[in-house]
Order: sequence, then C-alpha cells, then structure tokens
Amino acid sequence: MIEQPLNVEKKSRTLPKNTKWFVLLLVVILAIALAVYWWKSSQVPVQEYSQWSKPVPVRVIPVQQTDMQLEIKAIGTVVPTHLVKVQSQVSGVLQKIYFKDGQYVTKGQLLAQIDPAPFQVALAQAQGTQQQNLAQLRNAESELTRYQLLFKQDSIARQQVEQQQALVNQLKGQIQANQAQVDAAKLQLAYTRIYAPIEGRVGFKQKDAGNLIQANEEAGLVSITQVHPIYVQFSVAENYLDTLRASIQKNQHVQVTAWDRSEKQQLAIGHVEALDNQIDTNTGTLKIKAVFENRDDALFPNQFVNVRLNAQTIQNAVNIPTDAIQNGAKGTYVYIINQDNKAEIRMLKLGITSNGQTEILDGLKGNERVVLEGIDRLSEGKEAQIVQDGMISSKTAKTGRG
Repeated sequence: MIEQPLNVEKKSRTLPKNTKWFVLLLVVILAIALAVYWWKSSQVPVQEYSQWSKPVPVRVIPVQQTDMQLEIKAIGTVVPTHLVKVQSQVSGVLQKIYFKDGQYVTKGQLLAQIDPAPFQVALAQAQGTQQQNLAQLRNAESELTRYQLLFKQDSIARQQVEQQQALVNQLKGQIQANQAQVDAAKLQLAYTRIYAPIEGRVGFKQKDAGNLIQANEEAGLVSITQVHPIYVQFSVAENYLDTLRASIQKNQHVQVTAWDRSEKQQLAIGHVEALDNQIDTNTGTLKIKAVFENRDDALFPNQFVNVRLNAQTIQNAVNIPTDAIQNGAKGTYVYIINQDNKAEIRMLKLGITSNGQTEILDGLKGNERVVLEGIDRLSEGKEAQIVQDGMISSKTAKTGRG
C-alpha cells in the first residue's frame, strides 16, 4: 500500500521532460515554416515577370494603297550611239593633227592633214590632158562643119563627112573620161584633209605627224564615240515580254534608270528604245536597248551599270513592306493586330515586289495594322502591346531575349 504513491510521483516527474522536447520540436518546425514562407514571399514569381506571359511588344505599320511600279533589275553595258574608226582614204605623209586625245569634236571638224602635193600634181596632169582633148575636139568640130558645107556643094563624098563625125564623137567621149579623171584627182586631193564624220569624243591617236599613213589601214587614225545620246544594253527574263510589248505598243515611254555598281547613286534616267527581234534560247532572256540623253557624261562607253526597268504601273495597289511577310508550311502570311490588340494570322496572295514593298492581291483589305517587328514571339490570339519606333529594340536589349 505504501509503494503506489511512490510510482505515481515517479511518473509525474517524467512528464515535464517529454513536454519540453515536444515544445522544442514545435518551435523548430514553426521556425522552419516561417523561414520558408518568408523566403517564398521575397521571391518574384517567374510567371508574373516573364516576357512570354506578358503582352508582346510589337511595331505595326498600316496597309498602304498607292501606285506601284513593276521594277525589273538587270546588269547592263553602256554602248555608244555610234562608234567610228577614222581611216584615211589615201596614202601619204601625215602633215598635221588638229585634235587632242580625249577631245570632244563636232561633225565636220578638221582632224588631220595629209601632204597634198602628190595629189595636186595628179590633178594638174588630169586637167592638162583634158585641155589637150578639148583642143582636138574643137578642131574636129570645125573640120566637120567645113565637110558638111562641102558635102552640100557636092564637092566631097558622104563617107568623108561620116568619118569626121565619128572622130568628133570619139573626142567627146575622151573629154568625158578626162572630166572623170579630173574629178577623181580632185576627190583624192580632198581626201588629204580628214574631217570628223560624227559628233563625239575622240580616243587616243594611232599616228603622229610625220608618219606615213596608209589608205584604209586597220588601226586607222583615231576612233570617235558618240555619247549624246548614249545607249545601255541589258537583258531581262522572257516572261516580261508581253508586259513590255504592251507598254511599247501604247507608245508609252518605259522608264529605265541606271545606277552605279553599289546601287547607291543614280547615274541617269532614260527610256526603252527597242527590243531585240528574238529571245536568246541559251539563257531565256530578251535583249533591250535603252537610250539616255547623257548631257552630263555620267555614262561612259563600255561601263557596267545596274539597271532598273519600270515595266508596269499598278494603280492603287494594296501593299505592305516585304519584311513583314512570313513564309510557312501553308504559304505566305502576316500577323495583324485586331481591335482587341490580339494577333491574327492572315494568309496572303502576293503580287509584284518593288522598292521593298509587295503588292497584296488577296488577304488584306487595306485597313489592317500589320506587324513589322516583334513577330518572333507572336502566335494566334496572343495579346500584343503596340510600341513606338525603337522601343522594341531597347526592350530586347534590356531583357536579353529575342
């Protein structure tokens, strides 16, 4: 009976120790829970600041309705209107040259002088022979007149009169031949002075004064190129033939512009002069010749230039920048931003492309807002934020995401 209270007292002594450990455990768990809660509350949720969950910043451009030119690009060669190699028509010593290398000359301008002395002698000889034959003709005609008078008096035979008439006719023929010889000698003498056959710019002279020049020699004296106006010759694909022919048959001046090699500077403006009479079967192209006034000498013979041919004008064409057009498995499309500022995909049927603009035949009505920048993060129904020029690039640089 005495031992029971002792056991109760022992159990009551152990209870505070278990409770102490239990309370300590609760405190540790609570501290850990508070630490975790505080850590989570201090972190920025990824979804809240993710660029993929927020509206996509885009730059848009309105659809345009303007006149468009069907522009064909090609590489052309500048060709002079006329290219003449000046050659001497007689042989002789070149006495004097009246032009400088590269000089611009006019038609009929004196270029060179060949020693005329041998040709003057030949002319004098031909004229002397002509005078001798003229004297013989006058004498023969006088004799014929006398013979005819005697024949009327029945003093001589008819045969004698006829023989004298034949002599007169023979001398008249010789006089005509003599006149031709005189004219030929005068012509040869005239050839000793060489004149410019066309207006243009001369090249480098092939002969110097004092040299012997031969008639019609291959090298010639100098070449002259006519550069006002001047041609540019180039080729385009044969599928443009119908369009070009239709414009030319309507007497329309199909505009052609010539640009330098880098296509940064426009050199001249001209128009199509002629189409070749056949298509090159090896390349499937048609040769075209365009004419330019070239008063400022911007185009030089045999120069290579970039050519832009405005083959056709389309009135009030619906068009957008070519950079806005995307290509996918189903075809070409663009993103537009609707009235709710959400992205929509529009499939397109394209027309011509010119100067960075593309004609839209079907898919756009002309009042849409087309996305030009920020397309890479768009999808159908995605909310968009329209920003001003330059803001997309700055946001991309800040976030480091495309």
